[in-house]
Amino acid sequence: MAITIDPMEAVFETNLPFPNKRQGKVRDIYDLPADPKAGDPRLLIIATDRISAFDVVLPNPIVGKGALLTQLSKRWFRFIEAKGLCKTQTVSGDDLADRIPAHVMQSSVVARKCEVVPIECVVRGYLDGSGWKEYQQTQEVCGVKLPAGLQRGGELPEPIFTPATKAEQGEHDENITFERACEVVGTDVMTRLRDTSMAIYKAARAHARERGIILADTKFEFGWPVDANGKRTSDELILIDEALTPDSSRYWPLDAWKPGGAQQSFDKQFVRDYLQELVDQGKWDKTAPGPELPDSVVAGTIARYREAIEKLWGEVKVN
Repeated sequence: MAITIDPMEAVFETNLPFPNKRQGKVRDIYDLPADPKAGDPRLLIIATDRISAFDVVLPNPIVGKGALLTQLSKRWFRFIEAKGLCKTQTVSGDDLADRIPAHVMQSSVVARKCEVVPIECVVRGYLDGSGWKEYQQTQEVCGVKLPAGLQRGGELPEPIFTPATKAEQGEHDENITFERACEVVGTDVMTRLRDTSMAIYKAARAHARERGIILADTKFEFGWPVDANGKRTSDELILIDEALTPDSSRYWPLDAWKPGGAQQSFDKQFVRDYLQELVDQGKWDKTAPGPELPDSVVAGTIARYREAIEKLWGEVKVN
């Protein structure tokens, strides 16, 4: 089934008639009225067209990025729930259609309000990024001992679970051991998170590989549903934030995969590479304000997102 999006103006910053607006690097979040049927508190999570690199929000948007990544997340949420792997944050927003512009709604998820578990759940099936850097120094990743002689971009003997702390905005997450994560949130919680994250990753990796894409690694976030007073309503953990997008995962084309170095990718590495060239030339120092992206980089970035989504789920239709 194709993913359909409408032509749109850029969703760079929103100002909607809902309370308690919070703004991250790429997301705007609002509190919503409670679900009219279930009475549960809800959030509106908007994936804007802002793009950040090196922890700096760049001045011009990638038009359509938010809508594409939101629709991809929603498709993965349905996949995860259909397989009985985990419940997700998505709830009905039918009552909001006349209060949110259509071009913003297609970049939005109406979500169950949750208490966020303060641990990033990272699963790696291939060795790259911070994992590769740590492996070179210690032959381990987050306390997981790995065989000698592995290459950058190589497939691991088995996927590994490598948690990280959730950093404050503007700071970097810190890789930690499973044992340290258990100290933060408890062994029972971390065991459930590890098992659920591994199950989701393995199912998604198989789906992607059948379609010519390697899901090298990904990260998940989970939370406990809460009531209007912020009190947990159960001990059940549900999947929140985004799911398996190129912003939270490494996707590589299978036919171009070659262990031993950097891989071709479907994520925003294309933007990082352009910016790194500016840094190397002394034209930018990785501090705000960031440089404006040329049209060719904007077009190349959205094309990579679109190609990944079309391979995973079929044609992206623009009405």
